Amino acid sequence: MARKIMIESTVPKALASVAGNIPMNRTPKTARYATWFAVLLCSAYPYPALSQSIHIQILGIRSSTGMVACTLFESPVGFPADYLHSARNIMSVRVKNNQAQCNFEGIPPGTYAIAVAHDENMNGKLDTNGLGIPTEGYGFSNDAVGWLGAPPFSAASFSYDGGNLSLTIRLHY
Repeated sequence: MARKIMIESTVPKALASVAGNIPMNRTPKTARYATWFAVLLCSAYPYPALSQSIHIQILGIRSSTGMVACTLFESPVGFPADYLHSARNIMSVRVKNNQAQCNFEGIPPGTYAIAVAHDENMNGKLDTNGLGIPTEGYGFSNDAVGWLGAPPFSAASFSYDGGNLSLTIRLHY
């Protein structure tokens, strides 16, 4: 069924007769083929947000209370204590059933290190005892450990090529 188009013109008869012959519910075959080709092409293209992801699974969480903070550093500057000023990305996630995971997306290739802390009482910091020993859970990429303090950036660092990367970090209490 063809639809008529109402067109205002100085020559109404000529325009109305031309417009009345255009079927409105059909598109040319080339336009349909081009649309399908574009859809297929886009569906096969790997999107950067999906292909540039660092996925961290946190293990060894002793309770489901509080939040887990994951910090991603791209240099030794401020690692890990000065995370507010030095970290490239910071992410906090709720602990559910003693499990948590962090996903950093859109990260360019480079060398990085990750520090994780379980803030059980949600006071925004890693609590310590009188000797400075953490009383809440903490962990680092490469399962790096320090001697009388946090490990250096070089011990926790890893190379990232820009693709999908899955890491596991175990918390220590």
